[in-house]
Amino acid sequence: MKQKRLIDDTSTVTVMIKIYCKGNHGVEELCDECFELAEYAKQRVKNCKFGDKKPVCAKCTVHCYKPEMREKIKNVMRYSGPRMYKHPVMLLKHVKDKIIY
Repeated sequence: MKQKRLIDDTSTVTVMIKIYCKGNHGVEELCDECFELAEYAKQRVKNCKFGDKKPVCAKCTVHCYKPEMREKIKNVMRYSGPRMYKHPVMLLKHVKDKIIY
């Protein structure tokens, strides 16, 4: 279960960063800045101390992102969240996780 949940979280954040990058930087592939953020986010998810009980980041009591990266990911979430309708399965899983965890 833990592995699946972490893979889902990593996939979701990567898709959200791609949506943000395309909309704000006008590129299909990730620009260097967004690639760096995606790699950083993957490491944060991979090393989450809560494991399979990991809450969605907005509900987490431990903020493991450096302040600069935290601000960047918040901007990504604000922009990409309303545009996740293009990925309904990911969106539903995220909403479910937000309720459960």
